[in-house]
Amino acid sequence: MRFAAIDIGSNAVRMLFCDVYPYQNDYVIKKTSLVRLPIRLGEDVFIHKVISDTNIRKLAEAATAFKNLVQVYDAVDFRVCATSAMREAENGQEVIKVIKQHAGIQVDIIDGETEAELLYQTHVAEKIDKDGTFLYMDVGGGSSEFTLFCKNEKVKSKSFRIGTIRLKNDLVQEETWNDMKKWLKKIREEYRPTMIIATGGNINKLYKLCGLKDYKPFEYEELKQMNKFIEKYSVEERVEKLGLKPDRADVITHAAKIYLTAMKSVDVKELFVPKVGLADGIIYELYQKHVLESIQKEIL
Repeated sequence: MRFAAIDIGSNAVRMLFCDVYPYQNDYVIKKTSLVRLPIRLGEDVFIHKVISDTNIRKLAEAATAFKNLVQVYDAVDFRVCATSAMREAENGQEVIKVIKQHAGIQVDIIDGETEAELLYQTHVAEKIDKDGTFLYMDVGGGSSEFTLFCKNEKVKSKSFRIGTIRLKNDLVQEETWNDMKKWLKKIREEYRPTMIIATGGNINKLYKLCGLKDYKPFEYEELKQMNKFIEKYSVEERVEKLGLKPDRADVITHAAKIYLTAMKSVDVKELFVPKVGLADGIIYELYQKHVLESIQKEIL
């Protein structure tokens, strides 16, 4: 079966198409196409409080293109989710109506907790000790999401308005940083997580730049040194010499700062980087929904 997903984030829009195959008592997911569109809603919303007419038009056109691709790819189901920027936009509901009218697609605005749950459905914990205690962390353009898991059960979750676009535009107050550090230190004292599971486009790119692969742990010092290395270059040089996309080059060091701060606050020396994102979680959710529906039909 083929499924499709859109993640409308603060820094970009991602379209993902996957084939899902049953395998023994589990399933295998193969990505067939991933398209990343540089539609940066965060700079509209976090500065001006609304999504601009230009980006509304781009979103509507992107949604139309996505719907056409769903038909061409013969996807059996799809879902579109929007996160921080759309949540905070004063005209967010109006934008959703425009997309619905233009492309006939429903956009679901999800909160940070739902976002974490979708990502957790990718079974990232199964690649480490799922009976342990670990902190899931996702850094986006508008916010950083944290979810604590103990023995494969969600215990606590918290969202902080500290994201790469906000930092780039100097929109994060010191008080917000202190609140995040205080919460994380309390997590450290009460639960002693052994690892942070880190997701987000920037940490995936930092992981790759360090030459890491095959789920090798990303150590604190490795991330710190890579961040220092990137900071030596201008944004233009990061594009030319490091091969970063322009809308990645100007935020990647801000992301590194957030991850490093979290690691220090929790006193964790390693990140586990599964290289999955919200769109992957949506695909897993859609597949599980269809499996459940098939079982129910067989019972009836």
